[in-house]
Amino acid sequence: MARHSRSTRMQALLSLISITQITLTTASPVPCGCERFTTVLEVNAAPRIPVAAAPSDMSGVLPLPSNNPVVQIVDGQIQAPYTGLPFLPGPAGTITPSLPAPLPSQQSQGTSSASQGQLTTIPDGPTTTLPSQRGVSESTSQTAALPSLGSVSQETQPVYPASRTQLLTIMSSLATSLSSQQVVVPQTTLIASQAQLTTFLSSSIPTLVSASLASQEQSTSITNSLVTSQAAVSSLVVPVVTVTPTTVVTTTVPDTLLTSLTTSAIQTPSLPVPTNTIGSLHTSLEASGVITTLPFVTVVPTATTALSLISSISVTPTASINATSININEIFQAIATDTPPAQISQRSDHPVARLGISPQQKKLETNKFYANLFLGSQTSGVFTLPYVITWLKGHGSGGLVSWGLAISHSERSAIGFGPAAPVTGAASFYTNPIGVQPVVLSAAQLSTGTTLTTDSLAGFSVNANLVPAGASSPMITLPLVQGSAFTTAIYSNGATPLIDSGVGITNVTYSGTVNGTTGGKYRLALSDKSTWLVYVFTSDTTYATNMFTLLNPNRIQGPSGFEGYIQVAKLPMNATYEVNYEETYDAAAGVYPTAASISGTVDGTVGTYSLSWTKGGITDRTLLMFALPHHTTSFSAATSSQLTGIQLMTPTKGMGSAVLADSWTLVEPTLSISMSFAPWSQAGSMIDLSPQAQELVNAAATAELAQDISAQTDLNSMYFSGKGLSKFAAIVYATHDMAHNATLALTGLEALKSAFEVFVNNQQINPLVYDTVWGGAVSISSYNSGNSGDDFGNTYYNDHHFHYGYFVYTAAVIGYLDPTWLTDSNKAWVNMLVRDYANPVDSDPYFPFSRSFDWYHGHSWAKGLFESADGKDQESSSEDTMASYGLKMWGKIIGDVAMEARGNLMLAVQARSLADYYLYTSDNTVEPPQFIPNKAAGILFENKIDHTTYFGTAIEDIEGIHMIPIMPFSTLTRRATFVAEEWNTYFQTYINSVTSGWRGILMANLAIVDPKTSFNFFANYSGTFQPGMLDGGASQTCIEASELDKRPLIR
Repeated sequence: MARHSRSTRMQALLSLISITQITLTTASPVPCGCERFTTVLEVNAAPRIPVAAAPSDMSGVLPLPSNNPVVQIVDGQIQAPYTGLPFLPGPAGTITPSLPAPLPSQQSQGTSSASQGQLTTIPDGPTTTLPSQRGVSESTSQTAALPSLGSVSQETQPVYPASRTQLLTIMSSLATSLSSQQVVVPQTTLIASQAQLTTFLSSSIPTLVSASLASQEQSTSITNSLVTSQAAVSSLVVPVVTVTPTTVVTTTVPDTLLTSLTTSAIQTPSLPVPTNTIGSLHTSLEASGVITTLPFVTVVPTATTALSLISSISVTPTASINATSININEIFQAIATDTPPAQISQRSDHPVARLGISPQQKKLETNKFYANLFLGSQTSGVFTLPYVITWLKGHGSGGLVSWGLAISHSERSAIGFGPAAPVTGAASFYTNPIGVQPVVLSAAQLSTGTTLTTDSLAGFSVNANLVPAGASSPMITLPLVQGSAFTTAIYSNGATPLIDSGVGITNVTYSGTVNGTTGGKYRLALSDKSTWLVYVFTSDTTYATNMFTLLNPNRIQGPSGFEGYIQVAKLPMNATYEVNYEETYDAAAGVYPTAASISGTVDGTVGTYSLSWTKGGITDRTLLMFALPHHTTSFSAATSSQLTGIQLMTPTKGMGSAVLADSWTLVEPTLSISMSFAPWSQAGSMIDLSPQAQELVNAAATAELAQDISAQTDLNSMYFSGKGLSKFAAIVYATHDMAHNATLALTGLEALKSAFEVFVNNQQINPLVYDTVWGGAVSISSYNSGNSGDDFGNTYYNDHHFHYGYFVYTAAVIGYLDPTWLTDSNKAWVNMLVRDYANPVDSDPYFPFSRSFDWYHGHSWAKGLFESADGKDQESSSEDTMASYGLKMWGKIIGDVAMEARGNLMLAVQARSLADYYLYTSDNTVEPPQFIPNKAAGILFENKIDHTTYFGTAIEDIEGIHMIPIMPFSTLTRRATFVAEEWNTYFQTYINSVTSGWRGILMANLAIVDPKTSFNFFANYSGTFQPGMLDGGASQTCIEASELDKRPLIR
């Protein structure tokens, strides 16, 4: 690596300026094995400098006023009054660097392999279509290409400093070449000559002269950028500057240099504003905790001996399971609060430690929207909707480096679409850019050593805290609540508030005080044409809320000693209604939500639930909260009247609508209360079979119940074991209630009870343990193997509702056919599973509130304790509803009316939300039209939707994962119009090509709209059915019974 004399360069620098402070800070290692160094020079006044070819309005010398504020130069970047990359404005939605483009060797910086996707720039304008290469990786991201200023070779021409800006640019290049360990020279130390500087550097930083730069390119880019001597300066050469965008840090200024603003005062930056709306597209699938195998057993053991019927059993099933109405005033009642069963041992050594979580009495949530705050790097996004909150942790975009929390929002025009699918032409995925930081809330006291902590973890909210290095309490606390129209940051401990922007601030307007309050209001116009409102509130009457000063296009600074809170909100990018929207924001500013609670009732077949928020700040004001599409279509008339017309796009849930209310009431008017174990439609359950159908069902049941139940259920996976148990539970029920063969059914029931007892006794291959760290029942598998992916990540809280829902359903069937089985021991074990994934209260001392089901989103999240750049995700919408269905039926059987009613309400909410976000009919207006022809979502993340699966890319994989299992609830969530469109799109001509277990799933699903064709297939009238076409969790008995001798199930 080439080396150059720093002393010669410093001669030139000292000949021009007076240095009052040099800060040399070691940064993180770079791939070449060197260390990267951040160099900061603070400059006050400078002597007169000879200037040749000066502009006509200038004399032969360029004076710098002695009262200039401190200028900071960091890694070649001028920090005040201008911060950020030296970009010049280009065409709308583009970024144009002010220096020549990088050499080809620099253009490959940040690229990733084809399997991780191609690099793509995402301007805030036309959407970008990505190539098809996309793979599964442990944790990879795809970075949109930043216009790099790189290390550029260019011929140096004499250019004279015609302005202070040019002079600072020249000085910045010399600052770039410095590198060493951290040394700070007090401002009182005056280094006035080259000799003094050389003496200081030799004694304080002996490694300076021999220290290597971070790369060969950085080193060679300094060549020929020297000034010969102070005495002979006749020209100054503009040097080639190496810019590392991620090492820029902005400065702050003393309060005395802030400006006292009058109402309507407009601040604009003195230098060009960086137009940085570029982010990253994360297109790969993060495979942590995921098993890439089919979601069913592909080999089903055949019967080896004839079934021995038991004729001496005498049981009386529960009298009636066909309810017609339910009446209960509060459905969110505790199931139990006692300790998990004694056979479930406890462990306190979970593989994922609590990271920065303050102790609390309520059990910790593992699958909620804010989990990224305490997982991994803590820098992945938190999707509060419509905003995304991200801790920058010393990084940033647009040249900004910050330790604050960024608030971002993407318009639909900014999303990136995947390649067109071959059959439909639909985009194979769409994703929102990450890493764009329009507004960052921070404080001058936050720097290296700042930590992120959380407290008050709850079902709808969390507090995120930023604690300065060495401090014992937070300086900034953000109460993050789903749907918040304002992002609120509470400042304490004498903070100096900073409002930064990686996008770039075009101007700031001080709007005076907020109506009816003493809070100050600012209007930020950013370079991406967006407008953000900032409100500053404090109870300190001496604090000047009108002195938030624009230092440069990346930073606004407020006076020090701030004790109060700042609120940020984005105006919709719709000029026609902007004024009215702003008035609405003004009316709601000053109050903020701190937490949420839910309550619900069921009256007959009508379910009603309410979301209510506790408030902070000016609590006599009304909250402004954003609702999702499935909320607004179920709002009561009173809540609908509070819609304001303000709408902001959410990443994957369509347009959010702002509601001015402290609580919402939502109504589901047609609960599926009559649904039980039998095939169901809105007309009710259908049990009676014709003699011909009974004969077929009995024949199939005789063969299937002769199989080894234990071999299909006592597996090393809770998921596959649960599927096996539920399969035989459905067979036993259909045989008993629909084929009316009690002897055969009860013979199978005894075998089923024995298989289930293995799990109640916790004697399965991988027993459950109670995890005291996070509060849940988890498989011991990952403890033993060290592999987070065991059993689909069960130990890490992945997929608990999928796994345990099958057991709960099975228990309901057993309890229905044999009420004597409902002992305290059996009920306690099953209730433990329900409390783990669907606990209705937050006061349970052992399990959190509603781990899986998200009452704000209207469906569950499957991802547990894994950091994810795209947030939480879920692959199977049908198994999500299976979990709610199991809950409903278990509540019915054990007489827990609140649980039964809650399950019915969850199913209704899911039917509504799945139609919006998962299962798309052609008239869907929620998701992008480019994606609708895919029909099913694939994997739904908080930040993207990918029409694929973790285990395969065949269309039967992608669509089929939203079908399994086909059960009575299927006709509720998989509506006839959708099923017909999906079938005609994919399977009408393709079905005969599918010979795996998916064939049975696809044909069973067809019965929703074409029961005759489906029945004929499984009855083998066409001669095409083969046993291998059934997946390991399905049975011919149940499918034939479900088709009811060709009677339609159309809703």
